[in-house]
Amino acid sequence: MKLRDLVYGLYARRVEGRLDHAQVPKHIGVILDGNRRWARAAGGTTEQGHKAGASKIQELLGWCDETDVEVVTLWMLSTDNLDRPEKELIPLLGIIEDAVRDLAADGRWRIHHVGTMDLLPARTQVVLKEAEQATDHIDGILVNVAIGYGGRQEIADAVRSLLLDHASKGTSFEELAEIVDIDLISEHLYTRGQPDPDLVIRTSGEQRLSGFMLWQSAHSEYYFCEVFWPAFRKVDFLRALRDYAARHRRYGY
Repeated sequence: MKLRDLVYGLYARRVEGRLDHAQVPKHIGVILDGNRRWARAAGGTTEQGHKAGASKIQELLGWCDETDVEVVTLWMLSTDNLDRPEKELIPLLGIIEDAVRDLAADGRWRIHHVGTMDLLPARTQVVLKEAEQATDHIDGILVNVAIGYGGRQEIADAVRSLLLDHASKGTSFEELAEIVDIDLISEHLYTRGQPDPDLVIRTSGEQRLSGFMLWQSAHSEYYFCEVFWPAFRKVDFLRALRDYAARHRRYGY
């Protein structure tokens, strides 16, 4: 073991020992950013970067399990990412499919897809549906895999779903205008029935949401981490939780 690793390990245990589990966020959203830049910095390929990022997911969920986090949303593929060149997109989708299969096979996590299923290739859709069905009975952390996800797209899909639902009930536009509110729209989001994220973490040093959970993150706390996602360590995770616990959430007041 390198001296640096030993020091980080000791520091991580120190931070964890001082962590108040009563103040740990129940729902964490994570923007897994920086795979390609990590690969370039390491002299590797884009595909190697995506594979390294996928392998980090199980570690993160293990840390979440240790600290009593209940829901984790992982942004693995945006709707914008679907416009990438095929030579990158096809291998990336394969890596994502393997990662979802691994999460389902682990047996500890309950998988739920958030995103527009119809935008994804048929093979990816099958993998996501099978993962959801295979883990539906599990009472562990609920893991939202955001694949083919965009925040604006989610809101548009929610409104569309709401309109179709009430059209099937014979509700007039005038009647719908009288009853539509925040709660009604929330019932048609991809995350309906779930708590909103308390904390959103973004790796790679970028300080923007890029459309991640636009509706749900209205009162979330944000933590921007400089390291690329494949290099994200337990100490980085614990620092995010410590920073969150130190804040005084005012929910807009």
